[in-house]
Amino acid sequence: AFRAQFGADLQTRIVELARSSGTTPFMVVHAGFALLLSRLSNTTDIVVGTPVAGRGDAALDDLVGMFVNTLVLRTEVDADETFAAFLTRVRSVDLGAFGHADVPFERLVEALDVERSQARNPLFQVSLSFQGRSTTSLDLGDLTIAPVDTDYAAAKFDLEVTVAESVTESGEAAGLGIEIIYATDMFDENTVASFVERFERVLAAATAAPAT
Repeated sequence: AFRAQFGADLQTRIVELARSSGTTPFMVVHAGFALLLSRLSNTTDIVVGTPVAGRGDAALDDLVGMFVNTLVLRTEVDADETFAAFLTRVRSVDLGAFGHADVPFERLVEALDVERSQARNPLFQVSLSFQGRSTTSLDLGDLTIAPVDTDYAAAKFDLEVTVAESVTESGEAAGLGIEIIYATDMFDENTVASFVERFERVLAAATAAPAT
């Protein structure tokens, strides 16, 4: 896994652009990521998978566990379009996908009759996860709980990108944590590091001048 940090200034600009455009920080990051993938691959049809958690059915309320589905986000990148216009289309794509979040990924794969292969994931090979700011706390009295970090990371896709917001105790932006788990038979660390640098450059340029 490769880890990096984007600054609080960029995080703030992403939030401000989301607010002014009627989108969300995830949509801004997704648009920037799709643009990056389009430039890297020299293709315009960009498909990204993203996990979505939730309990959309009341029958699940009493069950213990985390319920996660995978959504497929497909966007067409037009080089002549402004980032603001592209972001508007990404918003439509994302809302459409989230509106069908209750459809299991496996059912979608079956309905599309995709050729299955052990060498790749069906429908998409790159995933994007966005972890928003959280103030969740767990009070268990005298019991102490702490996270345990592990260096083990098995790539489920060619690239797994996680973007995590962090905030200060007063709620101000404290930067974005970036983690990329990658298939080592396709990429090396230097290549992935260059992906992260370009990702930051795209987001910085897009949020500074979305009319470009």
